[in-house]
Amino acid sequence: MRDVGRQKMPAEAVRHQDERGAAAVIGAGIVGVATALYLQRDGWQVTIVDPEEPGEGASKGNAGIIAQEHIIPIGTLNTLLQVPAMLIDSTAPLSLRWRHLPSLAPWLLRLTLASRPSRVEAISRALAGLLAGVLDAYRPLLESAGAPDLLRYKGLHQIYQIERAFRRDAAALEIKRRMGIKLEILNGGQVRERLPALGPSVRHGVWYPDCAHTLDPHRLVQILALDFARKGGRFERRKVDSFTCDGGRVTAVRAGGKTLAADLAVVSAGAWSRPLARMLGQDVPLESERGYHVTLPGSGVELETPILSVDHGIAITSMTPGLRIAGTVELANLEAPPDPKRNRILETRAKTLLPGLKIGGGSDWMGHRPSLPDSMPVIGPVPGCSNAYLAFGHGHLGLTGAAVTGRAIADMAAGRQTGFDIAPFSPARFS
Repeated sequence: MRDVGRQKMPAEAVRHQDERGAAAVIGAGIVGVATALYLQRDGWQVTIVDPEEPGEGASKGNAGIIAQEHIIPIGTLNTLLQVPAMLIDSTAPLSLRWRHLPSLAPWLLRLTLASRPSRVEAISRALAGLLAGVLDAYRPLLESAGAPDLLRYKGLHQIYQIERAFRRDAAALEIKRRMGIKLEILNGGQVRERLPALGPSVRHGVWYPDCAHTLDPHRLVQILALDFARKGGRFERRKVDSFTCDGGRVTAVRAGGKTLAADLAVVSAGAWSRPLARMLGQDVPLESERGYHVTLPGSGVELETPILSVDHGIAITSMTPGLRIAGTVELANLEAPPDPKRNRILETRAKTLLPGLKIGGGSDWMGHRPSLPDSMPVIGPVPGCSNAYLAFGHGHLGLTGAAVTGRAIADMAAGRQTGFDIAPFSPARFS
């Protein structure tokens, strides 16, 4: 027997009996909850383990967009050209804190290698396969929860104020077309006709009809978690300390002084997943890609569809709590404190797009996107541990890819084929 984290399985280990056995899903964000639901539908007796309530991490503060079109990785040659500005301008849409540069250097090197045109093409193809089924994967979960109206199928408008930025995106748009993403190029007048709140500075747009959004991502997670509990799912508000393995299989999860017997374990703890994967013998180059948002309940602006500003790196969505302005990328570690000026920058930049925007009285938030240097999550079994799976690292695509990831994990655990090529997402690619 191999005792990962030097924990032994005591005789009093708690065990749940069911057709397929006991499954422990570590992480109560949208990816973890969706994974737990798909395993539950397959007959597993599932326990979600997390020190926080469902949806309290990045799932709570995202822009609410099911971004089926988002197949271009962060790492491209255009991104690399921005690195000097990242180091100089802390207010840039993509920024890097100097003092974290030494610890981030290996991740940045991998990002650079993933930015080669051939890799961008391969990554985009893999992500297109993953994301093609995202809405179909959500539908049974929402219908089962009695909440199909939590998603709105209105599409997404990507907008440009700077002519140079629009021209620079031509190659990315061509890749999307080749990968089967539906899109329509619009001029500034056409975009403003669809979204009258936009000001005259908007010069170009791209409409993605197959995208969707939710009016409240936090509530989406909570509703799905309630459905999971109604169907017999269990929650343990505990931090995982270790795993116990025997013969190349996980047999138990030790969390907060309690041992849960496990016939299947899934690590889906978002930005906090790396040490858990290490306990299972797999290191993954996961870093925090910090995002911010401001939610304005009295904004005076209503948007029929979300908008994504390429120039500013922000997304704006009308939600039940108010108008949410979310985005930017700040590379720093999990312990670094938030930078409140980035929230104010979000407001200022949104005002250039929406002249009628009323700023003030809103709420600020900062969260940690779990980011891998090739912009692809890890979805698959841990090498050398046949019943342990990793499902994290979705970056900007956590809400988008949650349900299709959960379905893929359940398929693999049952020995079924996944609905897309799973090989590019293997945790072994970092071995």
